[in-house]
Amino acid sequence: MKVTPPQSFAGNWASLTAGYSAPDWFCDAKFGIWAHWGAASVPAAGDDWYARDMYLQGHPSYEHHLKNYGHPADTGFMEIQNRWRAERWDPGALLDLYKRAGARYFMAIANHHDNLDCYASSHHAWNSTRVGPHKDIVGTWEKLARERGLRFAVSNHSGHAWHWNQVAYGYDAEGARRGQHYDAARLTKTAGRGTWWEGLDPQQLYTQASMPMPDGITSIAEANAWHAATDGLWDEGVPPDPEFVRQWVLRCQELIDKYRPDMLYFDNHDLPLQQAGLDMAAYFYNRNMQWNGGRLEGVVTAKETPPQRRMGLVDVVERGQKSYIDAFPWQTETCLGNWFYGEQYYRENRYKTPAKVLHTLCDVVSKNGNLMLSVPIKGDGTIDEKERQIVEEIATWMGRYGEAIFGTRPWRLHGEGSTTDGGGAFSEGGQTSTYTAKDVRYVTRNDAVHALVLGWPADGKVRLTLLGSGNPVGRGEVRRVTLPGSEAPLPFTRSADALEVRVPDTERNSIGLALVINGVGLTT
Repeated sequence: MKVTPPQSFAGNWASLTAGYSAPDWFCDAKFGIWAHWGAASVPAAGDDWYARDMYLQGHPSYEHHLKNYGHPADTGFMEIQNRWRAERWDPGALLDLYKRAGARYFMAIANHHDNLDCYASSHHAWNSTRVGPHKDIVGTWEKLARERGLRFAVSNHSGHAWHWNQVAYGYDAEGARRGQHYDAARLTKTAGRGTWWEGLDPQQLYTQASMPMPDGITSIAEANAWHAATDGLWDEGVPPDPEFVRQWVLRCQELIDKYRPDMLYFDNHDLPLQQAGLDMAAYFYNRNMQWNGGRLEGVVTAKETPPQRRMGLVDVVERGQKSYIDAFPWQTETCLGNWFYGEQYYRENRYKTPAKVLHTLCDVVSKNGNLMLSVPIKGDGTIDEKERQIVEEIATWMGRYGEAIFGTRPWRLHGEGSTTDGGGAFSEGGQTSTYTAKDVRYVTRNDAVHALVLGWPADGKVRLTLLGSGNPVGRGEVRRVTLPGSEAPLPFTRSADALEVRVPDTERNSIGLALVINGVGLTT
């Protein structure tokens, strides 16, 4: 599927789709970890959209904000941004843990929909060097990730800020403070004199009132309906104010040029802001080739890309999978809890289990995909001990069986047993895995078939029906079966119905195991 890139990409789909191929490093990496971390981690409400939902009267995040910080007319989200201090952040130690867990690339949030840049931005004063941590978060992650040999990625979510933040210009439709507008509607740059945000313009952060909720709404139900039909639409278009687009382009170009990421992740269906997004993808590819002596090593992502555009970037399925082996490399991303840290996930033991994460990884890899896992970080920069234990258990399994994951490619069919997972975005199910040893996923590397067994067989025998001598899918001769990293052959029998392998009880692991199957004609 490789094509030769042009000398220079242009900002149109014809150019992107004709000249792009996903780089080998991405196809080999298979597993990344994401620091989906920012100001919305501070309330610890487990709400990815806290910065928006806190302005929706009646929403749990509105109630949380009212109880803990005050009314949004008095204390808006910009105040929460300044409470993000990262005072206990030890990025080197976190990256060491993530690398030990098998991550081959690492992604940091560059900005979220709340419109705060987490890097030293020259074009946007609302950034983490002036607000909150007073640190270049992205720059610190980037330096330390590269020191550890990890590929570095950034995620850019700010293309939606222009409509997503419009709720901050609203008001309570009911109650004692009915009709009192929230902070964005009343704060100007001059109001900051003598405050922590002196010199900053709240209107730049909240993106100006382009579609404020009209006066006269007197019920929460009506207000919610209005927001759903206007600023709540997941709009990939452009705002009324062209200045927002111009500034977005400058911010994104600086992010690319200053930190030279290997991956530029857009939280968008298609590319953001129409022509601006196309131009940015082309700009990134061209800059990446300049950094790499003409080789294209960069990855741009978008969600649920239309088929005719799939070859121009890397497609992403959020919290879900595909039901087939995709001809083009793709990525899913999920989270141990919710994207931003939530105390309830800790209290109620609602994190994904190590088995859920690893079984998802095996399933995704068998379909030509990668898994990006978010480990929620608290506002102070730490992860809790339950998250750490989960990552350590992932590290133990990956240390034993990661050789059967990294650098692999899909086989003839992706699996047997329960193979129906793949309902698209948000189809991943609960936090625990329902797979058993009867569920197997297949990949290949170095002329061997790797069988990823998603459980431990009670009788110590793994049964691989696709590799039965009578199954046309499993055509070829089986000569040897081993565990990854071992030269010791495992006893096996092959009948028309299945290849049956006895696995040593000393390797028992409830999550499962991997087998390396060598022979003649198994991968051709």
